Amino acid sequence: MDDLIVYRLYHEDEKVREYLLVVNAANIKKDFDWIEKNNDFDASLTDLSDEYALIAVQGPKAQAWLQKLTETDLSEIPFYEFRIGQIGPSENVIISNTGYTGSGGFELYIKNDIAADIWKLLMEHADEFGAVPCGLGARDTLRLEKGYCLYGNDLSDETSPIEAGLSWVVKTKIKSEFISKELFAKQKKEGVAKKLTGFILDSRRVPRNGYKIFTEDEQKEIGVVTSGTQSPMLGKPIGMGYIDKEYLEEGQKIKIHIGRKMHEATIKKPPFV
Repeated sequence: MDDLIVYRLYHEDEKVREYLLVVNAANIKKDFDWIEKNNDFDASLTDLSDEYALIAVQGPKAQAWLQKLTETDLSEIPFYEFRIGQIGPSENVIISNTGYTGSGGFELYIKNDIAADIWKLLMEHADEFGAVPCGLGARDTLRLEKGYCLYGNDLSDETSPIEAGLSWVVKTKIKSEFISKELFAKQKKEGVAKKLTGFILDSRRVPRNGYKIFTEDEQKEIGVVTSGTQSPMLGKPIGMGYIDKEYLEEGQKIKIHIGRKMHEATIKKPPFV
């Protein structure tokens, strides 16, 4: 359905468990409808998507940069954990040691009415740390260099975590039942026909989602590109795609159909950087 982060929030009443689900923005309605449909636990559900903003403070100097604005000791927040603290004069900010650039940092979940103020505070100290504002396009190049999957490209309703190389998030040996458990257990045991892998192009052409992948002799179609970009660090086009299992060996030569030509690429298991 989606890859998401679940936050278990503190609640004074120990009998009450409160969770925050952070889903991909394009999946908000689909995910909420699915949760409502499968709510057999008498849980109270609220969609707060339109009330919150998120600012990702990322990069090797992100902690020092953000620490200037908060009394919360950021060094005490483990990877993929969070604290609720203040940023500048604003209270009750979720400060999460997460991000999708591969270089570390924090994500701030904040109410809309204070988002602009926090942004301005960050920008006041940006030059000191060599930080610049950027959007999802820049983030996309960084996540791909690390081999991180993007929902809607490398993950979808039609792929399984086993095919995507995410077996580590699927625990099929636990007693609890969950949707697709039987299928995932079978895939773990028997293997899958295709898997997500990476490749580096020899030419300057950037591969895009949906481009077809062929054998080196161009005689057989063996896969499809899911993500591609020009790697800022390598100075070369890189990409990921689902490829038939017999062609996944590191160093294997393949061809990608771009425009009217075939372009040579080499299989490279992520991360690229």
